[in-house]
Amino acid sequence: MIDILLMILTGIGVALFGFVLQTSIAGVNRKVVARVQKRYGPKWYQEFLDIFKLLSKRSVTHGWIFDFGVIMALGGIIGTAMFMPLTSSFMAFDGYDNFFIFVYLIAVGMLGMAMSASGSGNPLASIGVMRALTTMLAYEVPFMIVVLTIIKITGTSSLSEIGLFQQVAGNSWFFIALPIGGIVAVMALMGMLGKKPFETYIAPAEIASGPMVEYGGKQLGMLFIMHEITVFIEVSLFVHLFLGGAENIVLFIVKYFVVYTALNIISSVYGRFKIDQVVLFFYKWPLIMAITQAFIAIYLGWVI
Repeated sequence: MIDILLMILTGIGVALFGFVLQTSIAGVNRKVVARVQKRYGPKWYQEFLDIFKLLSKRSVTHGWIFDFGVIMALGGIIGTAMFMPLTSSFMAFDGYDNFFIFVYLIAVGMLGMAMSASGSGNPLASIGVMRALTTMLAYEVPFMIVVLTIIKITGTSSLSEIGLFQQVAGNSWFFIALPIGGIVAVMALMGMLGKKPFETYIAPAEIASGPMVEYGGKQLGMLFIMHEITVFIEVSLFVHLFLGGAENIVLFIVKYFVVYTALNIISSVYGRFKIDQVVLFFYKWPLIMAITQAFIAIYLGWVI
C-alpha cells in the first residue's frame, strides 16, 4: 500500500514537473519568437502570471457538461503525464511506460475538452472541436506508422526500453536511423502542438480561438494548465522515441528545449493552412513517406 501511494505521489510530481518545465520553456520561447519577429516579447514568467490570474477569477458556466468536461480534460492529461518516464531509468510506474498507454489515456483529456466545448452551445466552439479532431485523424495515421516501425525494430513498445535501445553502442537515434520517418514525426509533432501551418482548430481570425471561445476565469486557467502538460507529453514522446531518451534529467531538459524551440522558430515564419489543406497534406506526403520508411526499414532492413 505504501509503495502504491509512493508511486502515485511520484507520478503527480512528474506531472507537476512537466507543467513547470513546459510553462517556463514556453515563456522563454515567447521571447525567442519575438526576437525572430523583431519584437521584444514578454517576461519569461508571464505564462505563470497569466494562469494564476485566471485561476483567481470567477467564470461563467453553461451547464454541468461544460464544467465536468474541463475537469475530465485536465484530470485525463495529468493522469497521462504521471506515466511519462523522465529518463531511461526514472519513472513513477515502472513497466507502465508503454506507448499505447499514452495513446489511450491522452484521448480521455481530448474527449473531455471536446465534450465541454460542444456543451457551451457556441457554434464556433463546435467548429473548432471538429477541426481539432479532423487534424488529429490526419497526423495520427503517418505518425503511428513510423512508431509501429520503431516498435517492430526494437521489439518493444516501452518508451524507456526504446530509449535504451538507441543508447546502445553502434545504434543511432531513430531520428537519424530512420531519416524519412524522423521528418514525418516532426511534421506530426507540429500538428499535435497546433503549430503553424497546422493551427487550423484555433484560427483566431476565422473562428475566434475555436474550442476555447467560451472559456474564462478558472476554467480557462485549468485549460491552460492542461495545454502545457499536453505539450510536455507530446514533446517528451518525441524525445524518447526519436532522440534516444535521456540518461539524466539535465540531458532530457536540453533535448526537450531544443525540440520545442526549433518547432516554435519554424512555426513563426509560416502561415496557416486551411483545414482541407491540412488533411490533404498529411494524407499525401507524410503518409507516403511513412509507408516508404516502413518498407525500407522492415522489408529491406535498411536502417542507418
